Amino acid sequence: MAAIIPQFQLSEKTHTGTVALKVANLVKQTEFYSRVVGLNVLSQGHMKSVLGANNDKKPLLILREIENPLPLTRKTGLYHVAFHLPTRKDLGNALIKYMTSKAPVIGASDHGYSEAIYLTDPEGNGIEVYHDKPRDVWDVQPDGEIPAITIEMDAEGVVGAADRNWQGFPSGTTVGHVHLKVADLDKTQDFYIDVLGLSLKTDFGQQAKFFATGDYHHHIGSNIWNGHNIPGMAENDLGLDYYTFFAPDKEEVSRIEEHLNVIEYAFDKDSTGNLWLMDSNEIKIQIQVE
Repeated sequence: MAAIIPQFQLSEKTHTGTVALKVANLVKQTEFYSRVVGLNVLSQGHMKSVLGANNDKKPLLILREIENPLPLTRKTGLYHVAFHLPTRKDLGNALIKYMTSKAPVIGASDHGYSEAIYLTDPEGNGIEVYHDKPRDVWDVQPDGEIPAITIEMDAEGVVGAADRNWQGFPSGTTVGHVHLKVADLDKTQDFYIDVLGLSLKTDFGQQAKFFATGDYHHHIGSNIWNGHNIPGMAENDLGLDYYTFFAPDKEEVSRIEEHLNVIEYAFDKDSTGNLWLMDSNEIKIQIQVE
């Protein structure tokens, strides 16, 4: 499989930024993401909490409580939000924290380009906490493809890299990627390449596809492991509300807006200049200046 490069490409400096979730119990979810996972509460109101990394003002996660939530069913939306830690030491500190506090860890993997810990929050949303290996060990193919593997993580090595000074997610932590449950992989590929301007980086056939800007391994993951042609989420479904792409400047947002106009793809622009659009799976995306 050759990596597919779109005609219109997002800037390599454009990347995933904030994930917003609709929740049933704001207090419980806020406590989980701050006390268990490692995020810092930036602001908290009656119906919304905003969380980020220590000493950073940039929001990484927004929790919004909704009324009369629907029971969880198989629909498109979030498979997991992936928090990218700056170093292996940070991942080691997180792993020790999770193991000693009996956090709901469901797995840990080495993907060739990264090492990752997986958890599930109290309302069923998936979480990945990971760090990237040095780029010189990534398996980058001549055509730009970056194949992924899934093997057991070297937990002993990760713990050995820790300094055991856990203070939550450190400054510089980002949402490295967002992995989505989608309805149709071919339509998802058409959207993320032709409409949004990402490149296809890894193709698992009719199971999953990974996309990215620049030379990253992936900013967007997509899979149909929950079934093909599953419906989109309703307004009062729990789970993903929207996710954000951070663009480096207003010029990049304007270039994206011009492209969407040229291809006649529907979007909205709010009073602050942010762009809003739906992907092929009825998943809401915000595009804003970082």
